[in-house]
Amino acid sequence: MVDRTERAAAFTLLMAAILLGGCVALPKARPDATAHEACAPTAQFAFICGAMKPEDLAHIPDTPWVVASGFATGAGLKIVDSRTRKGRLWFEGASGQIARDPQYPDCATPPDPVLFTARGLSLRVTAPGHARLLVVNHGGREAIEIFAIDYGNPQAQPRLRWQGCLAMPDGHVANSVASYSDGTVIATVLTRPGTSITDFVLGRATGGVYERAPSDKAFRLLPGTELPGNNGLETAKDDSGFYVIAFGLREVVAYARRDTHEPLWRAQAPEFMPDNIHWDGDRLLLAGMMRDEPACGGVRQIINGVADGMTCHRGYAVAQLNPMTRRFSLIAHGMADPVFNGVSAAVVIGNELWLGSYQADRIAIKRLPGMN
Repeated sequence: MVDRTERAAAFTLLMAAILLGGCVALPKARPDATAHEACAPTAQFAFICGAMKPEDLAHIPDTPWVVASGFATGAGLKIVDSRTRKGRLWFEGASGQIARDPQYPDCATPPDPVLFTARGLSLRVTAPGHARLLVVNHGGREAIEIFAIDYGNPQAQPRLRWQGCLAMPDGHVANSVASYSDGTVIATVLTRPGTSITDFVLGRATGGVYERAPSDKAFRLLPGTELPGNNGLETAKDDSGFYVIAFGLREVVAYARRDTHEPLWRAQAPEFMPDNIHWDGDRLLLAGMMRDEPACGGVRQIINGVADGMTCHRGYAVAQLNPMTRRFSLIAHGMADPVFNGVSAAVVIGNELWLGSYQADRIAIKRLPGMN
């Protein structure tokens, strides 16, 4: 058991190390390397360093602000100003950041900042200048954390307040999350109890999509949504259904909300493994690592009965999917980068592509040619 003094000290150190005055002190590439050198641009990317596994990204509409998750213990949420490329740890657990809402009753206390492990994000505008942020949390509990965002003052950093959480079923670890306009929340589970990553790499059904309406007391599995590695998730703009990524098949699978027993359609991504999926205008934006990477021995390997951990650096791709035509349009791709692997999310801000990663200690930024 860690006492309050130790926890406070740990959190202070975490905040100092996490980010983001441009670059932070990262593991040095060589004994005399400086933090600046460790965060230097590569041939493909500029970086915002210290982000600690920014597995998912969300852009607050009509603002310069980007939210980044942190898929590591205590990495929590970060808020980044895209104009200055600087930011900071956002949720600190202060009293002014807590405003409990009885419609999210499962947790009596907010996530512990020392443990907060944020994965998938989903941001929905609820009124002008206001949004709801859903965050998959693994730190201290398996739950969907709900935050209110007030960004009505264009001169100030948006305000964040924790409102409550929705607990995942026992033994179930959420991956991604999304919501409908009526407040119904859906979440993916990559591997249900008794299944493994190796199973979905082999094409076996391992995951599912789980739903919880405002009147429900718990999440329930939507029948027919069991896929090989249920990963990224997004709802249709008209609330008619949702799109989920079957990671083991590289497919986007569409379902109707009223009946999930059979998919509406499937579309396989061209030669890359999409991870997260979010709206970008009227198209869906997907990002992920290349399927066949020669430097890594080709496609993902099963070694001694276990899928490899994908730590070998792979190239990446980002594409838009038109859900009407079911056609992909590649907007960016590149070779393996020496300091940035595990591409898992993307947002477009002006003429820049921002990339998240479930492995790296930074956010990558790439200029998109031909964009104003």
